[in-house]
Amino acid sequence: MSEWVNLGGDRRPAAEAVGPFPHRPFLETWWEHRGEGALSVVDCGTSAAAFIEVGGTLSFAGDPDVTDYHSPLGDQPGMAVAAAIAGAPSGTTVVLDSMPEEVARPVMAAAVAAGIEPVVREHEATMVLDLSGDAAATMSGKQRHEMRRKERRFVEAVGEPGLITGPAGFDLFVAMHRMSEGPKGGFMSAANESFLRDLLGVAGSLVDVLVTGEGDPVAAAFGFADSDAYYLYNSSFDPRAEAISPGMVLLQMLIERESSVGRHRFDFLKGTEEYKRRLGALPRALFQIEGVV
Repeated sequence: MSEWVNLGGDRRPAAEAVGPFPHRPFLETWWEHRGEGALSVVDCGTSAAAFIEVGGTLSFAGDPDVTDYHSPLGDQPGMAVAAAIAGAPSGTTVVLDSMPEEVARPVMAAAVAAGIEPVVREHEATMVLDLSGDAAATMSGKQRHEMRRKERRFVEAVGEPGLITGPAGFDLFVAMHRMSEGPKGGFMSAANESFLRDLLGVAGSLVDVLVTGEGDPVAAAFGFADSDAYYLYNSSFDPRAEAISPGMVLLQMLIERESSVGRHRFDFLKGTEEYKRRLGALPRALFQIEGVV
């Protein structure tokens, strides 16, 4: 669709460290697989963003279940939002989610200037591990001891862990996902597999597979990397190997790798699960703004 050209160019997101999510490759892939309603890509020169309108509700393109950050491109994020609101019919509900604070503030001001009385709330958080120093130092002594214990148990049971990186590991990632019980296993429908497979075309996408000393795959991760950060988008493991904690061993290897290559952040993305905190990650609040035109 020609509208996507408006998200081209070299404009950076208004918020720092938000991964591929505000950019055309991710959002266009999302639209092809999960989009519905009317799409508009607003370009004000100093600000650009993609929006959808479904059933009288205007929101950012990219549903919050699979889009961890929203941020207009350019240094004046409120301008694209103001333009989208100005083009919306009276009575339209505006719901803009997943914005870091540095974006939410100017967007809120733009909504007020456009005549909306916005309600602002913190609705999600991502969890971010600072790698600018010693990544291990962010853990408590108890947690470092626990990680070493899990690594030793892995080695004693199945040999030294190895990491295989490349798109060829995608099928293994999917297969292990489907071995899981409950919502995690149910997530990997044919439609979601197709969506994730096409995300392999997004710059910086990575699939990593943890293997045993014999080369058997026991865990996998799907993520994105840029010059400053790694973003862990999804992961899976073989439940038959649960006793040797393959998921945690994989995480530790990824954190060590990203630190060693000079990236400054390991972003676990949305969800404040306790294991992320134990690894030293801190929450980054995301805000949602709601109002009526």
